[in-house]
Amino acid sequence: MTTKPNRSLTIAVACLATAMLMLDISVVNTALSDIASELNTGLSGLQWVVDAYTLPLAATVLTAGVLADRSGRRRAFVIGLALFSAASAACGLAPDIESLVAARAVQGLGASILFATSLALIAQVSPSPEQRAKALAAYGASIGAAFAIGPFIGGSLVSALGWRAIFLINVPLGIAALWIALRRVAETRDPQGRGVDIPGQVTLIGGLFLVVLALLRGNEAGWGSTGIVAALAGGVALLGLFTIAELRGRDPLLPLGLLRDRTFAGAQVAVFAMAGSFFAIFLYLTLYLQGVLGLSPIQTGLVYLPATLTIFGVSGASASLMTRVRPGVLVSAGLALVAAGLFAMLATEVGSAWTVLLPGTLLAALGAGLFNPAASAVALSALPDERSGLAAGANDTFRQASVALGIAALGAFIPASSALGGSPQEYVDGLHNGLIAAAAVAALGSIATAALLGRRALSPAAVPEAA
Repeated sequence: MTTKPNRSLTIAVACLATAMLMLDISVVNTALSDIASELNTGLSGLQWVVDAYTLPLAATVLTAGVLADRSGRRRAFVIGLALFSAASAACGLAPDIESLVAARAVQGLGASILFATSLALIAQVSPSPEQRAKALAAYGASIGAAFAIGPFIGGSLVSALGWRAIFLINVPLGIAALWIALRRVAETRDPQGRGVDIPGQVTLIGGLFLVVLALLRGNEAGWGSTGIVAALAGGVALLGLFTIAELRGRDPLLPLGLLRDRTFAGAQVAVFAMAGSFFAIFLYLTLYLQGVLGLSPIQTGLVYLPATLTIFGVSGASASLMTRVRPGVLVSAGLALVAAGLFAMLATEVGSAWTVLLPGTLLAALGAGLFNPAASAVALSALPDERSGLAAGANDTFRQASVALGIAALGAFIPASSALGGSPQEYVDGLHNGLIAAAAVAALGSIATAALLGRRALSPAAVPEAA
């Protein structure tokens, strides 16, 4: 098929694919109660519905970036779209919780390829600072709005068509994106692409899986039990081996020497803090709205709608702001606002009205709107354009690993028996502890990024360009 490249359509299809991926992280939240009821599962099963998607995404996105740089970014993007769409159909047809979790894992593999290539596609068609600033604003708005609007879209689909529709809707969207990619996206490669780091890939997958497994099962099995201690120890040991493999390997999956660069390190700290706080807490806020306050899926989505509009508007306005304000300021300020918003959510009680969440979600949404475009710009600016696959892959590894770890770690504060039909007061008490922990993560991230992305790291004019 003949390709006639088009800059606008390339940016549009990259944003569409990214929006689909972020929707699949957030849209599931509003369907949790329905999934639990139909597939007869508890809190652990619901946590795996989310983490089975984010874990393979986090663990394989770096390898996907390497393969995309070597074999062609458009080719990899097309493969990722096809895999993601097929797995979405399997999710929508899953007969039991085990099948759904397995299909979500395959979906995560497809998502890892798309995440690894979307930013690279945008970079290759946006060579000037002005073009890149506008493209990254659109990309940041897609991430923020898709994640925030996910509960509303999910709630509407679940209320009208059932929970399976939240996955099946990806199929026509994926086909449309595939058609555009094949006809209007140009192919690019890295002439000096790296080799695949098999030891690093194996140890990263194993380490993340064991740590998340231990965190998810700790409350149920007992934190001092042999199985949990062994899983934690094994996970930490494998992640230690991953570090050794990266330091000694010829073609490391994540060249750890890059972390000595303030810009590169700051980009990873930023997305880790945001994803492990704001993104991870959404699952438990949604269970609060539905399980404690008794809201329907579509009502739950409407609760998040003001935050959705805030994220979308602020992300779009950040395009011009990034040319005048240092990215470290925007990133750090965004995380500080998220921390303040999470603290404000401590006003939630068993008998509260839904409006109790409004001040906190609006504050956090304002922070996310400032954060998303600036963080994407910093991630791309950390490495030259020909290594954009590695830059995007590293950033998404930290983001998705933090979502998986954040959901597992915050879930440790909430008794599983109180999440679905148990004690509302116990759930709210656990949620408060989780909110404090999430706010602390965001606050520490704000301090760290202020130090790493200060005046010496990047100037406003340098943000849209590759360093």
